[in-house]
Amino acid sequence: MATYKAFEIPEPKKDLKATERKIEEPAAGQIRIKVKALGLCHSDVMVQGGMASSYPRIPGHEIAGIVDAVGSGVTRFKTGDHVGVGWHGKHCSECRPCRQGDFICCDNYQITALAFDGGYGEYVNVPIESVAKIPEGMDFKEAAPLMCAGVTVYNGLRHTKTVAGDVVAIQGTGGLGHLGIQFANKMGFHTVAISRGQEKKEEALKLGAHKYIDTTSEDPAKELQALGGAKVVLSTVTNPAAMSSMIPCLGKNGTLVVIGVGEGEISTSAAPLIMGKLNIQGWASGTPSDSEDTMNFAQLSGVKSLNEVFPVSKMDEAYKRMLSGKAHFRVVVDWDAK
Repeated sequence: MATYKAFEIPEPKKDLKATERKIEEPAAGQIRIKVKALGLCHSDVMVQGGMASSYPRIPGHEIAGIVDAVGSGVTRFKTGDHVGVGWHGKHCSECRPCRQGDFICCDNYQITALAFDGGYGEYVNVPIESVAKIPEGMDFKEAAPLMCAGVTVYNGLRHTKTVAGDVVAIQGTGGLGHLGIQFANKMGFHTVAISRGQEKKEEALKLGAHKYIDTTSEDPAKELQALGGAKVVLSTVTNPAAMSSMIPCLGKNGTLVVIGVGEGEISTSAAPLIMGKLNIQGWASGTPSDSEDTMNFAQLSGVKSLNEVFPVSKMDEAYKRMLSGKAHFRVVVDWDAK
């Protein structure tokens, strides 16, 4: 019996554990991927937290690899294709949101690694609804973080009512924020990075920010209103109070786009929302088509995820590094590096 190495959460609240799994043939409508690189996303902890449909469960939803086998009925993909899988696992195509083309809001939505095993393994079988093609010439380690972090940021920006030259602020300069700065710059926006401390300024400017606001010594609202107010603030942080502090930074008809998840409530008074016609909007990841758009735009424009790369032999260390929040900027596991 052929097996592969994987890392699983054996049951809720338990630690990541190395294991061996039987290599299964893909079912109808599935493909099998030989994983080449894996991005570690903080939402991988949802598996450890007990949110998967069953256990043991293999985490991981920033997957990049090569099609190793295809199930019956699969025509879009063939053996040898370079592909990626992200947060979007599967949609039903029958509910009202699906029939309106809003697959990410499917009533029966399946999330990779929560509904089925993810990419913390040498192989993974996935439904074709979850699969994106990686553009020719893109490295697997470069592609993997774009499957969740990248597409979330890219979608969060491109679906706003902004045009080139508008002031767009990126709150946070970490794993999501460093991508947000790059995408905003390449989309032609007047890009403002917002974070704590002067030590982050130089890198934020190198990534493409036209202005950096240090919240420990400057008032973001005052600084942004001096520019006419932000058309969009993309909040990548996880502190709801910090998110709330961005609402006074918005210009008329401005939008606060929230893509960071944290406990607590975003709060504001009604008057500024009404008088300024302001919006607060969330955005969750994207479909495989969105991921393909993200990768193509990144390749054409030079947007790069900055990664700390670990060999698979150091998976535990990589996982702990991701959980620490101190990575510079994303954590990627290279399955070819032993």
